[in-house]
Amino acid sequence: MPSKTVQIPTPDGQADAFAAFPDHGVRHPGVLLYPDAFGVRPELEEKARELAERGYYVLVPNLYYRNGPAPVIDLPEHIGEDARPAVFGKLMPLIEAHTTERILRDADAYLTFLTAQPEVSPGPVATIGYCLGAALAMRTATAHPDRVAAVAGFHPGFLVTDAPDSPHRLVGKLAAEVHLGLAEGDLTSEAISDLNQSLDAAGVTHSIEIYPGTIHGFTMSDTDAFDASALQHHWDRLLPLLDRTLSRS
Repeated sequence: MPSKTVQIPTPDGQADAFAAFPDHGVRHPGVLLYPDAFGVRPELEEKARELAERGYYVLVPNLYYRNGPAPVIDLPEHIGEDARPAVFGKLMPLIEAHTTERILRDADAYLTFLTAQPEVSPGPVATIGYCLGAALAMRTATAHPDRVAAVAGFHPGFLVTDAPDSPHRLVGKLAAEVHLGLAEGDLTSEAISDLNQSLDAAGVTHSIEIYPGTIHGFTMSDTDAFDASALQHHWDRLLPLLDRTLSRS
């Protein structure tokens, strides 16, 4: 399965990203995959390869490229609970600096790059995100409804906030189908209700599901939160979503 590191021109510099795609000599639907807070690493590269094996061109950008190429901070091979305080001590300034304005500038650059690749078929793409990446996937889709046909977010964060531009307040701009796979405790019942009501009012085809017995981060095999059955459930929801929303050439 071909893969490579690419450089994406953005208004703020060059963003490095991991790309994986089928070796079939034909064009394939594009997927923009936003990582969790820990960023681009072997765990995310493996998810991209798995999607590429299913027939998609997958782009995984380094969210923190303004601070250097991935990995921007040193990560342990397994991010256990004992390592999390030190890791987040380094990550939080990067996360806090990643403002909505930066997110939207980057999203435009990522989509422009992805859809221009010779291996990518014409038509809308999907945006997928894990943890904070789910909010980025949603923001990308609401900012570019003509370019995004599917949104998927798993163990999401920052989807429902008190901010005037909270992602759940912007779903009226969506033209995409949405699936959100939550760990128990990711969102309060009130937040889930608000999100469902916003999506219903906007007429968005969607599903919001709590994956039973899970904790935040359940798809990531390099963390203590990993749940193999929940990861498979995530594929069982994600792959049909992509198949029914993205056209193949």
